[in-house]
Amino acid sequence: MIDPSIETMVDESRATPEAHPSTQTFEERRNDYRAKALSILGRMESVAERRDLVITLPGRDLAARLYVPHGDERRGLVMYLHGGSFVVGDLDTHEGLCRRLAAHTKMRFLAIDYRLAPEHPFPAALNDACDALRYVAAHRGDFADAGVGLIVLGDSAGANLATVACAETRDEDLGVVAQVLIYPTLGPELVTDSAHAFASGYLLDLEHLRYDYGQYLGQFSNHTDPRVTPLLSTDLAGVAPAIIVVAECDPLRDEAVAYAGLLENFGVEVHLLEAEGMVHGFLRLGNVVPQALAIIDDLASHLHRLVEGEPLG
Repeated sequence: MIDPSIETMVDESRATPEAHPSTQTFEERRNDYRAKALSILGRMESVAERRDLVITLPGRDLAARLYVPHGDERRGLVMYLHGGSFVVGDLDTHEGLCRRLAAHTKMRFLAIDYRLAPEHPFPAALNDACDALRYVAAHRGDFADAGVGLIVLGDSAGANLATVACAETRDEDLGVVAQVLIYPTLGPELVTDSAHAFASGYLLDLEHLRYDYGQYLGQFSNHTDPRVTPLLSTDLAGVAPAIIVVAECDPLRDEAVAYAGLLENFGVEVHLLEAEGMVHGFLRLGNVVPQALAIIDDLASHLHRLVEGEPLG
């Protein structure tokens, strides 16, 4: 059942559904997505510092943005990868979420502006995520205290990149102490019960996501590759402990729950945070959804325990 705090928003989205993404250019979609994202920001959390940066990687530069919260507890550095179905989103569209998470966790957040499809198809965004993680690990003293643990956090498509980056670099001793996956998309097949139950009318349309996966993958057709579909991974032993946030009325809910089980099967510590009555993307609605703030506080508590080496239990 939809939470009453978002019922009006969901009803409005059903009354005026978004056109299929194939009817717009990607520039138009990004502009529309950006305008909509900025329109729901409301009053953003204050931070002690907000600094735009450039991360230089082999053959390309990536924009990044560092958020230093008031009362920085210097417990960890969070590398953040935004959502947007691999094709939209940027540092500005998710600034409100980064500020809110930084403020509530009292941790520094470094948001990475990875390359988008279709101009940069798979594995460009994944390579950016992996190489950015290596760079941040090697230069963490530029962003936080040199000895702090790294946390890799992503939402939606960014969560896909985050967990694959953690798996791809697990043997490189990068000091990753946790991965946080917020309503992750874990592959293009989208055949779970929740995918059928909430396929449209719940702020994430699965036909649109399928289209965007096609743009993301380009000519790469192997959907069983665990870099594309982490849910089909055959070895996740040794990856960082995970916190996974799911929403009850999200078509991606069941695959995230299944992924939590898969991680546990490989001996990875996992904690699943479930938001009743919520839809995909609800954490960006903290100005209008009280439960979003409660989940963020719960997430902050679990993160603190992880970076201190305490079991999630």
